[in-house]
Amino acid sequence: MRLLLFGVTGGTGAQLLAQALDAGHRVTAVARDPARVPVADPGAGLTVLPGDVLAPETWREAVAGHDAVLSCLGSTDRKHPTTVYSQGTRNIVEAMRASGVGRLLCLSSAGLEVTPETPLPQRLVTRYVIQRLYRHGYADMARMESFVRSPAADGTVWTVVRPPMLTDGPLTRTYRTAENAPLARPKSLSRADLAHYLLTHVDDHRAHRAVVEVAY
Repeated sequence: MRLLLFGVTGGTGAQLLAQALDAGHRVTAVARDPARVPVADPGAGLTVLPGDVLAPETWREAVAGHDAVLSCLGSTDRKHPTTVYSQGTRNIVEAMRASGVGRLLCLSSAGLEVTPETPLPQRLVTRYVIQRLYRHGYADMARMESFVRSPAADGTVWTVVRPPMLTDGPLTRTYRTAENAPLARPKSLSRADLAHYLLTHVDDHRAHRAVVEVAY
């Protein structure tokens, strides 16, 4: 497949990029600083494009011809509001529509919602620690999810992936998923396995227009 990737300089994005190249896919990676793209040999199969998701004029013309767009966008700034998820995803969808590309997978977080089935200690930690600590990021993730579900994203075959706490653990290829439903007792998930889910579910019709929780 021809894949367009955003967020490749982050932990999950770096894993996704490496796995996509190992699998023989042709990848275009958009990065504000191409020097930070974690690939030893940026040769066969990889095109690195300098660009900022919030400045679509820097990458818009490169979207055409790809089979799917995979977004691992994120913000490390916990102190200030962000629009990297919502406006970044809106920019991606608008460019996809103009270029005739229909498939999008993007990252959110399982911490966005706390279901009654969640064990009490985990509910308390999520609600009173995690959600407060990441309130700006979570607020923008919620805006992003609302956008992809809206008529403004009609024509886009989207999947929103909600992982729990992420680790730097190994690739196991063994995890649980739930489409449009909470996952019972989600634990952690390695960034390698999150990347594996993204890469291997581009063509999974069960994940089309679905919010998917992934965890061990």
